[in-house]
Amino acid sequence: MTRGLLIAFMLSFGPTVSNSFARFAYALVLPAMRTDLQLDWSSAGWLNTANAIGYLGGALLARMLVRRTGNRVLFASGMVITAVALAATGLVRDVGALTVMRGLSGVGGAMVFVCGGALSGNVFPGQPARATTTIAIFFAGGGIGLMLCGVAVPLLLEAYGDTAWPLAWQAMGVASLAMAAAATWAAWNIEEPGAAPGSADWRLAPFVPQFLAYVCFGLGYIGYMTFVIAWMRVNGAGTGMVIAVWTVLGAATLAAPAVWAGPCERWRGGRPLAAVMAVLSAGAMLPMASLHPAALLASATLFGLAMFSAPSAVSSLIKHLLPKPAWGSAMATFTVAFAASQIVGPVATGWVADRFGSLRPGLTASAAVLLLGALLALAQRDPRPRPR
Repeated sequence: MTRGLLIAFMLSFGPTVSNSFARFAYALVLPAMRTDLQLDWSSAGWLNTANAIGYLGGALLARMLVRRTGNRVLFASGMVITAVALAATGLVRDVGALTVMRGLSGVGGAMVFVCGGALSGNVFPGQPARATTTIAIFFAGGGIGLMLCGVAVPLLLEAYGDTAWPLAWQAMGVASLAMAAAATWAAWNIEEPGAAPGSADWRLAPFVPQFLAYVCFGLGYIGYMTFVIAWMRVNGAGTGMVIAVWTVLGAATLAAPAVWAGPCERWRGGRPLAAVMAVLSAGAMLPMASLHPAALLASATLFGLAMFSAPSAVSSLIKHLLPKPAWGSAMATFTVAFAASQIVGPVATGWVADRFGSLRPGLTASAAVLLLGALLALAQRDPRPRPR
């Protein structure tokens, strides 16, 4: 039991690297990069869209290769690709070269997220009832990275100025290489889900409401995670407030398994994802309603509690309704849709900000899309017979 939980924890370094460092830390570094490189909002959004495009490519690659190579090989490869790309991001200044590095970190990140999600449900292969807990632990690992970079990056930039942003990427790259070693060890101590008996074939049609809701998740959450720190900065938030918000966001992510493991296990159909997305929408709207520190901290709490719980809810539904050999392919399919949708979010939010002279309209639209996703998820049915 203890060893299995340790393996799940080590595996959770995957989202730390693939999501917290490779994608979300960009929000912390963005104000310095924008000042130093003289980027407009559209260009700033484009660099996170490049990461999302790479993420789409990585998800498609994982979907094509997972049956042939298995989840463990792709997971380990993705960890190394992401770590190297992060370090290399701090070695270039040209927007074209930055685009390539952001794209590569997305490719590796998708491989980590897709295959790690499948592996996390098989930490206790003989005890399927524990899968919801280990899946939640895996996705909550993103909170570790959020807290680490949430403290370190703002302090680094405050101490050395906006021109120090390359050091932030280099430091995250080095840390990621160490985490890659630990997470790879964990992956190799998990039985390959594809080796289990049963068919790897599955149909998307019964999952359409959950699928569309997950598209809304990709569209909506990424606007907040890309621009919320910039929104705070342009409205006068200091380094201390930025650290507090990002730390609370990470801490709430770590607490999320305790909140959502039960609902994801007991609630049927799309209700877990609907609840998660309603909480996300509320968290995204708060900074638009008020910039008071209490509102910002409440926003971070709600968003942190729900952000990684959306993929966790999807993984749990797949685990309940499909045989183990189909898990990797199904997760990859959902991740492809998610990746495609999050391509639009950053550049669209940045484009709207350039046109209206404010981030408010785009960030408000992101919250509305998340609420739409919550309504769509409610339509997801669970074909299993109800327990008597």
